[in-house]
Amino acid sequence: MAYRLYRTIGVGLATALAAWPLAASAQYLIVGIDEKVTWDDKGTPVIAPPGKDSVSILDIKNPGAPRLVVGLPLQNSVFGPPTNLAITPDNKLALVANSVVATQDGAVWKTPPDNKVYVIDLTAKPPAQIGTVEVGKQPSGMAISKTGDLALVTNRADNSVSVLSIKGTEVKVTDTLAMGDSVSAVAITPDGKWALATKPTANKVALLAIDGGKVTYGKQDIAVGVFPYNLVIAGGGRIAVTADNGAGGASDGSVDTLTVIDLQGPHPHAIDKVVVDEAPEGIAVSPKGDLVIAVLLNGSAGVAKDVWFARPKGRLAVFRVEGTKLTRTAYIDVGKLPEGAAFSPDGGYFYVGNFVDHDIEIFKVTGDKLISTGKPLMLPGAPASIRSSAE
Repeated sequence: MAYRLYRTIGVGLATALAAWPLAASAQYLIVGIDEKVTWDDKGTPVIAPPGKDSVSILDIKNPGAPRLVVGLPLQNSVFGPPTNLAITPDNKLALVANSVVATQDGAVWKTPPDNKVYVIDLTAKPPAQIGTVEVGKQPSGMAISKTGDLALVTNRADNSVSVLSIKGTEVKVTDTLAMGDSVSAVAITPDGKWALATKPTANKVALLAIDGGKVTYGKQDIAVGVFPYNLVIAGGGRIAVTADNGAGGASDGSVDTLTVIDLQGPHPHAIDKVVVDEAPEGIAVSPKGDLVIAVLLNGSAGVAKDVWFARPKGRLAVFRVEGTKLTRTAYIDVGKLPEGAAFSPDGGYFYVGNFVDHDIEIFKVTGDKLISTGKPLMLPGAPASIRSSAE
């Protein structure tokens, strides 16, 4: 990733504004763009001066042809799972966390933790940042309840989860939960009664109880695979699936796993581990809950170019959900360093962001099959995270 390209999408802002959809019918894809980070030939991160990061808002009312509406000049980072942003169920508000900031130390730039969550009004023409909320250090994973009045943010450097209330456009911190270990990602069950937060350094998933706006952690953890980095709720709330990265956020050439957690009954627990190719980082679930797709780094970037497991492309591992069972239906090669992934709200399309290639690959979903449209969407920078109105 030792290069920096700036590509534009051939849609003028005036045209975009004229065609801006009403909030009631709007569907969005939000993309965090990190333009600070590349890797040298040895796989060492190279940090550039800040100032070119952004958050792209895409209109996906026509899901097979996403359209850039606006790019907001907000800091964003690839250092954190690709789930640091979310959209409220009414499509009126987006929250975007920034994990780290670039600061100069002598002749070099470093990335200490940030603590910012940006509030974006999606009903404005064009969408605009309307506020900033301060949470814990290195906010990374994020989830919003189906009722749209509660958000959870995992703070990796603070070993905590921030609880946010959402009332219209007002977003504020109501509580902070001490988790005992670093937490990287979070998901809320469809009934809004539980949340699960991954503890990658402890190889566990924490179970959080939700009662209205009150969230509690009873120190009940579920043992899963090695370095669970991300997770989703699938099967209509029957199971959770973790992406067990295995190598601390990097490729190492070895196979890894997805862990299936049974959420039914009073004692959620792991019931299966499914082997996948190496370094699952992103993971997405269809709005129907019947399809889970793991995004695999696959040695495609962030490693030495001459290491034996360096490969030219990342991969997708596609799984059909049947009850509590995952059945792999395909491996699909994608671009270099795939990170964020999301489905369209109707589940008919799937998007994956390729960090090095500065694009989003678009797939048509038919049953459990993904067919590339062959028309990647070029972005103004490197996509570090993606979320859609479906989540």
